[in-house]
This record gives sequence, C-alpha cells and structure tokens, in this order.
Amino acid sequence: MRRKTILLEQSSIRDILEAQRQFFATGKTKNVDFRIEQLKRLKQAVSDYQEQITAAVKADLNRPKFEAYFELSFLTEISDTIKKLKSWTKPKKVDTPIEQFPAGAKIYPEPLGVVLIISPWNYPFQLAISPLLGAIAAGNCAIVKPSEIATNTSKVVADLIAHTFEPAYVAAITGGVEISQQLLTEKFDYIFFTGGTRVGKIVIEAAAKNMTPVTLELGGKSPCIVESDIQLEYTAKRITWGKFINAGQTCVAPDYLLVNQAVKSDLLEKIKQYIYEFYGENPASSPDYCRIINEQQFSRLTDLLKDGKIVVGGESQPGDRYIAPTVIEGISWDSPIMQEEIFGPILPVLEYSDLSEAIALVNSRPKPLALYFFSINKDNQRRVLRETSSGNVCINDTVVQFAVTSLPFGGVGNSGIGSYHGKASFNTFSHYKSVLNKGLWFDLSIRYAPYKNKVNLIKKVIFK
Repeated sequence: MRRKTILLEQSSIRDILEAQRQFFATGKTKNVDFRIEQLKRLKQAVSDYQEQITAAVKADLNRPKFEAYFELSFLTEISDTIKKLKSWTKPKKVDTPIEQFPAGAKIYPEPLGVVLIISPWNYPFQLAISPLLGAIAAGNCAIVKPSEIATNTSKVVADLIAHTFEPAYVAAITGGVEISQQLLTEKFDYIFFTGGTRVGKIVIEAAAKNMTPVTLELGGKSPCIVESDIQLEYTAKRITWGKFINAGQTCVAPDYLLVNQAVKSDLLEKIKQYIYEFYGENPASSPDYCRIINEQQFSRLTDLLKDGKIVVGGESQPGDRYIAPTVIEGISWDSPIMQEEIFGPILPVLEYSDLSEAIALVNSRPKPLALYFFSINKDNQRRVLRETSSGNVCINDTVVQFAVTSLPFGGVGNSGIGSYHGKASFNTFSHYKSVLNKGLWFDLSIRYAPYKNKVNLIKKVIFK
C-alpha cells in the first residue's frame, strides 16, 4: 500500500466507511501475512514518531518524558502478536460426540469487518493505537476517533495513521463531539470505546440501535485496601507512584485508600514523605509532575478539595491547571469526593478495623475497574480475591497490572464490558465461527422418521 496523507472531513465519514467495507470484501485483510506486514508497519511508524508523540503528550498534559514513554509501552505487545499471530489464526479442533459420527468440528477465528475505536484523552496515544493493533491482528478494517480534548496528540495519531495506512483500510477521523455523534449513527461491525461511564452509556445505546457489539473500557472508584501486616516503605511508595503519575488521570489509579486503622497514621506519614521525595517541596516546579488536561476538569477537581482535612497538598494554580498531589482524610462515604471517580491527584483516606468490614464496604459500591490489596497474609489475599469482584486485581502494588499484556484487561458491571491486551485483543476483534463437517460415507438412521421403537434409543443418547 502506498502512503498518503489525507484530510478526513465530517462529510466524508460515510464515504470512508463504504470504502472500508469494499476493501474488507476483497478478503485481503484475512490473509495472515498481510496482517503481519501491517503490524510491522505500525510498529515502525510508532518508532519513527516517538519524538512527536512524547512532545504531544507533554503539550497536552505536561507529561515528563519518562512517563510519556508509557504511551509506547505496547510496542512489545506488537512484537509478541507478530510472533504468535499464525498460531492464533489457525482453526482449533474440538471433540465431537459419537452420535455425530462421521464428523469433525473446528472453531475458526474470523474478522468482524469494519470496527470503530474511540479513545480517551488521559493516555491519548496508547489508548488509540493499542486497540488498533488488536483490530489489525484479527483482520479488520478500522476507523480511529482520537480524543479532541488532547488536541496535540490527536493530530499526531491522525498524521501517523494517514502516513502508514490507506484510508480504505485504516483511517483516523478527528473532530469534536459532533463527529463522535455522527460516527455512532453509522453501522459498524464492532465498537471499542475507552472513556467514562456517562459517555459509555451513550455509546452502548447507539450501538444497540444497529445491534453492534461493543467493548467498553470505563473506570470507577478503584479501592486500595491496606491491611496492618504490610511492608510500610514499599506500600507507601507504590501507592504514591500509582496515584500521582499523570496527575492521577489514570483509569486504574487507586481512587481511595481504605486503611486498617492500626497503620493509618504511619502510612499517611510515609505517603507524605514519598510525595516530597518524588516531586520536591513544591511539586508545581517539578519537571516530573503533570497538569490537569483542561479547565473543565480542573474546576471539577478543585471543587472536591472542599471537604475533609488535607493531610498534604491542596494547593492549586488555575492558570497552570496545577493541582498539588493531595491526600485528604476526615471524609465520609457520603462526601462528594466519594460519589464519583476522582480522576485526578486527590487521594481520600477512609479507615476500617477488620478486613470483613473493608470487604463489605467495597462490595456495597459498584464493581470497580481495579482493586488493590496490600497484605503479606496469603489467606487474606485469597479471601479478598474470593469475596470481591472487580475488573482486575493487583496485590501489593498499583497500576502495573495494566502492563502485563498476557492478562486480559477490562472491567465488570459499571466499570466496563469486554477486555483486551495480547491474545484477548485478538479475541475481542474476532468472531469464533463454529463449523461441523459431516462425512457422506455413512449415515445413522436413528434421527429419521418413522420414530417407532426409537424412543429408548434417543433416551440413552440424552441421558448417557
């Protein structure tokens, strides 16, 4: 395919969609070698664009270069997918019952068709391109809608895709809410959405009108339960890092701490210490601390600072969209900060006296995207896994489970539908077609009328 830069205007959405349907109908994307070649091109393009990508997320979020490279962490996933794709695409033989003799049964993975990927602003490059690699691996055509809120990164995503793929195969369409609304009125074979629950509901409602299946990668209030039997230093360091990278604008960031009262004061003192160690006495001047994406999110977050007692932080600078890494205690379950996903650098702290109480409190709320549990007690670890439900769990660390691409990543209940990463991405963008192949050289007559004297035979088959 030759490379071509194009400008995709709103009026061309239907034309692009139709062109992709026609290209998919040629069957070219079903060729595994073709898919591998496109994955290699994607990997090379991301490598070639790394400076533009890191500069864009710096401009959008003041992301330090080290954290900016989180946006490119899926490159190893592309390499792994390339290695394993031929085995993933092979039909899988399954057992057939004797009454089907002579027959063979196989499951064939096949592409869905033309898919839509809608990405968010918090990790604006990774969460646009990471699902795309799954769509390509599974043999689909794709339209990518990057977030208009991360304006600089959106332009880089669109430019990279335009220079790497023909629009009849993969296209990026930029624009605001009206473009997203128009896209959702079209008929796609699959929609992959990453974002908030409110917009997720709009997406699934629009998809239902066309009977379009969806993956919704949402969020929620991910709890971090801390028992008393912890290694205090590592616990505090890992919580501080996981909460305040990207200024808390991470879907799997610990949303609130639920701490055993026996270690609460010591833990908060250590978290305070690590905030200073990571970002200095004045995080506003730290080169390693991000900013809030826009004024709307800044205003929402500063409103949440009004309740409770600030342990550390609390400062804000409207012109710079700066909110200090903040820890708040003295809040209740009914406080405004506990009614919605925070998605910012504010960490509320609640306490409990017994693990049963903590589990009950977590279970009384909607199922979260992530759950974190700090304890060296194996029985308590197993208990939390057994007695709670969440999209994913990380024991004795935070956030890093997202980077293990052999683990399917996704939510449950209010925190999402479906999963991706690694083989799970290939599965998400594939239809597994069941095929039964019967031989014509022999035929069991039991199924045919007349049925006289055959009831006992059918009963033996059914109740064997």
